[in-house]
Amino acid sequence: MDKTADIATTTADESCSVMQATLRLNLLYWLCMFAADSLLGYFINIDPIESASLKVVLFGFSALMTYAMARLLFRLRHRLSFLQKAFLCFLMAAVAAPVYTAIDFVNYTLCQYPKPVTLDPVYSGYTLIEGASMLFGWSCLFVAVLDNFEVLERERLLAVARKEALAAQMQALRYQINPHFLFNTLNSIAGLIEEGATTRAERMVLSLSTFMRTTLSLDPMHDVPLADEIALQEEYLEIERERFSDRMSFKIDMPDEVCNARVPSLILQPLIENAIKHGVGAAAGPVEIALSARRAADRLHIAVENDMPRDDAAEYRPPGMGVGLRNVEERLRASFQGDAHFSSGRASSGRYRVALDLPWRQA
Repeated sequence: MDKTADIATTTADESCSVMQATLRLNLLYWLCMFAADSLLGYFINIDPIESASLKVVLFGFSALMTYAMARLLFRLRHRLSFLQKAFLCFLMAAVAAPVYTAIDFVNYTLCQYPKPVTLDPVYSGYTLIEGASMLFGWSCLFVAVLDNFEVLERERLLAVARKEALAAQMQALRYQINPHFLFNTLNSIAGLIEEGATTRAERMVLSLSTFMRTTLSLDPMHDVPLADEIALQEEYLEIERERFSDRMSFKIDMPDEVCNARVPSLILQPLIENAIKHGVGAAAGPVEIALSARRAADRLHIAVENDMPRDDAAEYRPPGMGVGLRNVEERLRASFQGDAHFSSGRASSGRYRVALDLPWRQA
């Protein structure tokens, strides 16, 4: 209901804005007609000063008529095709032109009172043609402006729809990542409980609660400084260290200049999680996870590497694009529209590497 009310309010505000702009355009149009008619009258020996009062009255009434015509066109803008609008413009001009001529004749008669004035068919014919031309010209101008406004409005609504769709897509990808991480962490807690390490399991539950509270408060549509993103991943690693503290190490290679680079929130989470699952979890000995970041011109390069089981290095196959890594690629595609690159695979014997290549954006 609130969204419907907001849409209705926005539509009403836009209609009010259009009509205010129409009023200003209407006044400008007839001011230009006044100037053009005065200049033309000067060349045919009509004193522009003496005829100014007549023109003010005539064009004032004409402005009222064209504003009423504009309101009618605005009300019918969604019901008529372009040709129907053009025909309506012609019809309104044909109806209003005699009124324009009558106003001109009455106005001239009052100015000449008490001198009698007779109707000049030739002059009235010229006035009729002049009025029809100006009224029809205004109608066509307004239809063109209105159509242009509607095109801009459609583009704006399309942009809003695309933004909402992108937000929904990013949110969906985000919620696919969190359950994946939660599943692995709960398995770790269950493992600690089975081992009888209840104190460590309790610490892990508290750490998990803190981490989830932080991650769920982040907006997937907003970027964060790389330093904050890495700090959050270090909190995640504190959770995993409760299980793998004896054989997991984490190394960061990041110069100060890239600390304020902006990256999508939680973009590193699936990469670190993947390194633990397929590196630490699959190996029997010590495993190092190394995160590096550097700037190259207008690009930011981030890499996460981890040791892999050396005994199986010859037959080792990259685990492929699992849920986490696939979501990272999808988020990069949605966020950067093809201007970011993702790669994963074996970097060397006994080493697996995932790399991100992003546009450089600084906080």
